[in-house]
Amino acid sequence: MHWKELAKRGVMIFAIIALAVSLTVPASATTLKRMSLDELVADNGTIVMGHVLDAVSRWNDDHTFMLTDVRVAIEETFKGRVKNDVITVTLMGGHIGDMTTLVIGSAELVPGNSYVLFLNREELPGTRALTVRDHVQGAFDIVPGQTGPKAVSQASQHPLLPDFFGNAEPPGGKEGIYLEEMIESIRQIEKRLKTPEVK
Repeated sequence: MHWKELAKRGVMIFAIIALAVSLTVPASATTLKRMSLDELVADNGTIVMGHVLDAVSRWNDDHTFMLTDVRVAIEETFKGRVKNDVITVTLMGGHIGDMTTLVIGSAELVPGNSYVLFLNREELPGTRALTVRDHVQGAFDIVPGQTGPKAVSQASQHPLLPDFFGNAEPPGGKEGIYLEEMIESIRQIEKRLKTPEVK
């Protein structure tokens, strides 16, 4: 490949990354300000636990931006209504041929792995889709623990800006939170959000 073509592709990839970082999602995800579990539950319309079946990258309809469709087999739904046992979660970025688009701080969903996902339907470049709006903060890896499985926020590997209380660690921190405890917390938060406050 001629050096001019390589340089052109490099500029294109850099421009796409810059566009992804500037246009992708809400300021909370772009700046990676620490979100509490209460905020994640309140701000997302769908919360599920499931395992990834496969992931396929594609161009959007305008052929201007790369997206990756991830099929997730649902094991349990904690918030929202899911019509099928398998849903498609669309992430910004991907890999097609010899081109790769990276979105810094994006959730990483690997086929064969299980996650708790905080999802919302959002405008992505050229499409509207169900996505992990809060990037790494909206994806929790399910991993083995000493006395049971744990949910570990993908944000534990990324620096977060501290919240109002000065806390800069994601829910559960680097060690994560036991899955049963997290599920119970999600249910309690959702119940509290649905119950009108008595004045």
